[in-house]
Amino acid sequence: MSSTERIQVRLNGKDRDITFGHTVQSLLEAIEINPLAVVVELNKEILDRDRYPDFDIREGDAIEVVHFVGGG
Repeated sequence: MSSTERIQVRLNGKDRDITFGHTVQSLLEAIEINPLAVVVELNKEILDRDRYPDFDIREGDAIEVVHFVGGG
């Protein structure tokens, strides 16, 4: 697959086409989400934030991005 090809993933419950070749880290950057402010679940596995660059996104992956909410 070339870097111009698209794959389909499920992101926060919605089907989405993204460019092939993303890691979790690069996907977060592409959708303008601060990786320090979220927890990511990839295919029902919670990922270690330090390892986001190690996880490649593949066709059909299910990704959940959970934002921290502060309050008091």
